[in-house]
Amino acid sequence: MKSTSGIGLSNVQAVYGGAEGELWELIMGEQIHIGGFKSSMALAEKAGIGKGLKGVDLCCCTGAGMRFLVRFRDVAGMHGVDATEKVVKLGRQRCKAEGLNDKIKFTLGNVCSSGLPRKSADFVWGEDAWCYVEDKAKLVAEAARIVKSGGIIAFTDWIEGSVPMTAPEAERYLKFMKFPNVQDMKGYTDLLKANGCEILVAEDTKQFAPHVDLYLQMLDMQLTYDALKIIGFNTNMMQGLAGEMVFMQGLAHAGKIAQGRFVARKK
Repeated sequence: MKSTSGIGLSNVQAVYGGAEGELWELIMGEQIHIGGFKSSMALAEKAGIGKGLKGVDLCCCTGAGMRFLVRFRDVAGMHGVDATEKVVKLGRQRCKAEGLNDKIKFTLGNVCSSGLPRKSADFVWGEDAWCYVEDKAKLVAEAARIVKSGGIIAFTDWIEGSVPMTAPEAERYLKFMKFPNVQDMKGYTDLLKANGCEILVAEDTKQFAPHVDLYLQMLDMQLTYDALKIIGFNTNMMQGLAGEMVFMQGLAHAGKIAQGRFVARKK
């Protein structure tokens, strides 16, 4: 697992409590994860998540994943946990506006110590967000604590790819993305196994590189003004952000970063 220093929860809260979070939503949509709707559907289908189940979304952001599950998988109820006040407040507003606040709840808190009851969920969910959590061992342990025996832990995340990053590459990537560290495929599967889970799916979605290509094309061809508006029309900042995105694009095409998909059953 590659790590860096000086990145913590406060940095992540600053991203999603400010303009940078708005910029990510502009280019990736309300579902701020690679693949959007199709990625969510693939994860739900592979995990067998459907009618009548109740789940917990750790690092839920504004709750787009929970709204997807309620609308398109007929999930009976969702409880999201996130540490950034702005996105929790916005998520509650969006759920109310869509008439879903009776099925979706939010907790502003630490996903590694959520306070939710033990063995209370049929499944635990996450989409491209656990990369922001510093203590991934505690996070996976919390997911395993919350889920019932026989229940499912299903998530996607940004991971190190099959080709290792060099130390300078990892440092630049982690600093740009505000990730304290980045796990790899084996690291996550080992953590799940250590917490009494059987691995059902552990795979590279192969979606990372083409989607970074898409985001850069959108920023260049369609969304330049919108992005500049979010960052106060600071063209120097825009050039800097674009440069880091191009660097990330290179890592993705080299197989050094990827989107991992994981499904595990708690024994």
